[in-house]
Amino acid sequence: MIAQNVQIEEFLKALADELSISETGYEQAETSYKSLGDWLHRDESTIWKFAPDVYAQGSFRLGTVIRPNSDEDEYDVDSVCELRLNKGELTQCELKQLLGQEIKAYRVSQGMKKPVREGRRCWTLDYAKGAQFHMDVVPALPNGIEQKLLLERARFDTRWADTAIAITDRNDPSYTVKTINWPRSNPKGYAEWFKSRMTTVLTHYKQMLVESLRRQGVIASVEELPDYRVRTPLQSATMLLKRHRSIMFDRESDLKPISIIITTLSAHAYNGENTIADSLSSILTNMDRDPYIHFDGYKYIIANPTDPSENFADKWEEDPRKAKAFFQWLKQAREDFGRAMGATTLQSMNEAVSTRMGAALSGRAIGKVRSVGGGLLRPASATPAAATPVFGNNPRVPTKPRGFA
Repeated sequence: MIAQNVQIEEFLKALADELSISETGYEQAETSYKSLGDWLHRDESTIWKFAPDVYAQGSFRLGTVIRPNSDEDEYDVDSVCELRLNKGELTQCELKQLLGQEIKAYRVSQGMKKPVREGRRCWTLDYAKGAQFHMDVVPALPNGIEQKLLLERARFDTRWADTAIAITDRNDPSYTVKTINWPRSNPKGYAEWFKSRMTTVLTHYKQMLVESLRRQGVIASVEELPDYRVRTPLQSATMLLKRHRSIMFDRESDLKPISIIITTLSAHAYNGENTIADSLSSILTNMDRDPYIHFDGYKYIIANPTDPSENFADKWEEDPRKAKAFFQWLKQAREDFGRAMGATTLQSMNEAVSTRMGAALSGRAIGKVRSVGGGLLRPASATPAAATPVFGNNPRVPTKPRGFA
């Protein structure tokens, strides 16, 4: 039994390793948005006086970025450019164009061949093909004070409100109107909430790495070590689930559950487990519980933990197929990972997940595990069929909200 537990953990870790980008990739992305920040602070910049702050958001900030399904696809590096201005001073459109002029000039200065693209909320910089990523830059203004007051009035948790921002959205009715009512976001706050769900484990993993580096003669400390140097079981489990989802809906991308939903539910359901296998079991068993997913009699609600008035599942009401697709995916993930964790050989573990993880990726993971320890478990470690993890497949219908974990 011990051998089986060790091997499934090695296999899941190898899958996550194959999904992850290298430290060089993280550093390259970090260099890119720092370079843009330096450009915006140059003497000739039209916006330097507004103290532009460029920082990462999304999966790069959370440490859950995964490789694209295809080697031909690019990473999407999400970032924010926050300017020290008040919402009443200009319109969303004016802010976006103000930043857009500088981003276009930056592209020329860097010799980038592709023109800057304008998205609904952002500007997109396309780097050279060898970099294999593009960067989305969302213009933003500080919104912490207003957000805290809003949450206080609604009697919601305000712990994460200080870093809230107001963002531009071309589809917003007030896009060209001077108003204080802008679309809201809080990527820094969300990242801190996500980190809070794994604080103890993250500190433990960083401490182990620091001790390992010190044994090699490298001076390091937990405080100075970047979070991306380690990957916790919650991060690994989230990455595996995102990949499973992406492959399952490769031909129905409009229906695939969005990453913020999978990430939020995974973090809620995670309970401090120290292994990827235990983390997956806990997450897959509990991620559809109330209050994580709440059904109010009319619609499903997956609240943003930093702004509970925002419903990450709002599109489910517009298109009920999306809700059905989520529960179908969850059922399939429970079946696939359940069979993998009940398997007795690497081959059977691989067969359980390869269809929805990608045969090439899971094949590389198998090769990595075999290269360090062989592929067949001792007969004495075999697990009876009844020991295969079983996750409930019937979607729960929640009753009422009970706050956040």
